Amino acid sequence: MDRKGAGTDASVMCALYNDDGQMSGQMVLDTFLKNDFERGRTDVFHATSTFLDNVDTIEIWRDDKDSSTNEWFVEVIKVVCKESDKAFIFPCLRWIKGDYHYKIRHLDTSLPQDDPHKEQRLAELNDKKKTYEMEVKIPGLPIQAKEVPEDEKFSFDYKFDIVKLSAEMTVKSHIVALTTGRWDDLDDLENIYTLEVFTKPSPLANKSWDTDEHFGFQRIGRLNNVLITLCTEIPSKLAVTDDMLQPFLEGDTVQNVNSQKRLFYVDLGLQEGVPTKPGLTMCSPIALFYHNKKDTLVPIAIQLQQEPADDNPVFLPSDPTYTWLFAKMWYNNADTCYHQSITHLGFTHLLMEGCALVTHRNLSHSHPIFKLLAPHFIYLMAINGFALETLIKPGGSLDKLMTAGTDGVLELIRRKLALWRMDEDGTLPVQLEKRGVHISLPTVLKGYHYRDDALLLYNVINNYVTKYVRLYYDSPDTYAGDHEIQAWAQELVKSRSEGGCGILGVPGDGVITNESDLVCILTSIIFTVSVSHAAANFAQYDEYGFPPNYPMVLEGVPPADKTALTEASILDALPDKSASFDVMVLAKVLSGMGTNKLGDYEVKYVYDPKAEKLVDEFRMEIEDLSRRVESLEQCRTFSYPWLNPDKVPNSISI
Repeated sequence: MDRKGAGTDASVMCALYNDDGQMSGQMVLDTFLKNDFERGRTDVFHATSTFLDNVDTIEIWRDDKDSSTNEWFVEVIKVVCKESDKAFIFPCLRWIKGDYHYKIRHLDTSLPQDDPHKEQRLAELNDKKKTYEMEVKIPGLPIQAKEVPEDEKFSFDYKFDIVKLSAEMTVKSHIVALTTGRWDDLDDLENIYTLEVFTKPSPLANKSWDTDEHFGFQRIGRLNNVLITLCTEIPSKLAVTDDMLQPFLEGDTVQNVNSQKRLFYVDLGLQEGVPTKPGLTMCSPIALFYHNKKDTLVPIAIQLQQEPADDNPVFLPSDPTYTWLFAKMWYNNADTCYHQSITHLGFTHLLMEGCALVTHRNLSHSHPIFKLLAPHFIYLMAINGFALETLIKPGGSLDKLMTAGTDGVLELIRRKLALWRMDEDGTLPVQLEKRGVHISLPTVLKGYHYRDDALLLYNVINNYVTKYVRLYYDSPDTYAGDHEIQAWAQELVKSRSEGGCGILGVPGDGVITNESDLVCILTSIIFTVSVSHAAANFAQYDEYGFPPNYPMVLEGVPPADKTALTEASILDALPDKSASFDVMVLAKVLSGMGTNKLGDYEVKYVYDPKAEKLVDEFRMEIEDLSRRVESLEQCRTFSYPWLNPDKVPNSISI
């Protein structure tokens, strides 16, 4: 196992038990003149017993004579009877302490009420509660690990060292001559992509970054795809009239296109009044979009602040070219703050850390639901610890490179945390229906690739989770008797002030009584750490890599009237060469994939043959879905590769 200190030089003993509880003799596991039990190695021992054709439990322990080897991590033990060729699997996945006898059953999968070794199970859970302590590190934010446990830190083989990669990119790019001063023109900025370390982001490569079609697609197929909402009536705070909009509706009327469900809006009002870094301004815009006869979403009105005013006009596609472009850029600058704060950091990374902690604290290694969830939490606490120590802290990369800075980012997360609900925001079909863009209306918002691909993945995950839960829960009594799953659910909803996650809208509200509620919670967690994070993360370089396309910071103030602007106006608002380069490097590094693709688990937790079969079926469905998405990609006007299952990792690790 790839864990620091996993090996041991201690003496190791074991004993075997059959179904009737009969015990074999004590066996010393030692190979003469060989250094056994080294980290990452499999050792084979030969033993003699009278009932090796029927082994139910293995008892394993080690001495504590060598103080330098305090513990020993065992992944799995396999006992094979040569005569019958029967194999018995004992998944340990535990640190073996000195002078403590561990009893592990064949396959080690049981609900707590069915486990014959209840005292050991309780003792291990008590130890886990001490290891996985929780606290609110930043007031108003989700709960986190008090200290990142050793088992949750990056392994020796983890592919990404962000600091090292950033340094290497800086050296390789030979950027020194370009990192001073301001950009001369947009072509000057594009020249940076001739350097070997960068590849051209898609909006730059096809010269579409400044088009209305690209701006519309950013709402449904790039980084922040979870806000677009069907317009049943035009929001009263958006100061538009029918006459103002008519020229952009292809000869139709506002009333007609509205009845045909072709008008949509995004309202970033949650950002109003959010603090920014000194000298910088951030908008809280509301924008109206039209789904045209080409099945393309385009903007038709942008109001950069919430309340209508003489110095807060509604910008239109008919405005002077650079004025309209500037309005879109200021909108996107606001959208970057929402994306990084809420869609990405707050409600994938940070919120899911609490779910991981609660799982470790309340579910035994032997619990089937722990085995289902554990592969999806790998490196989550490690990357969050790294982000808070380097990227998000005052003076860190995001603090320096974003208009909102650390204070604004944290304030936005606080605001959304008071509103976010697992049964709505965290349950994709409900979230889509709430915004009026659910798949049951297939003519609504064609080209919404995030919705289409994410729903396919949601349904596959939900199907897998449903079948898995049914293996172990067959009646209300089964749920009621599982005190571990009840404690898990209670800690998910318990307020943060009382030491819980404080998540709103958890189905069952802390009491699990049925399959529907448990499946909904589990699907939400697995979907969020895999699909939601992939959608929010892996297009970062394509979007942020060309700063005018999706600016993390704009200098000066947003336009207060419709005066014709020039390219110079755009360049004056963009960060200088040094800051632009920092954004490009950060986006490039953060867009890398750190763990295996969904279903290809780094660590094997599931050994129960019935559950293994479901995992295999899940992988096959994922592979089929990958081929389906690849086929869809061939017909798409705008590419959306981010939710091809081949590009969706198991967990949040970058």
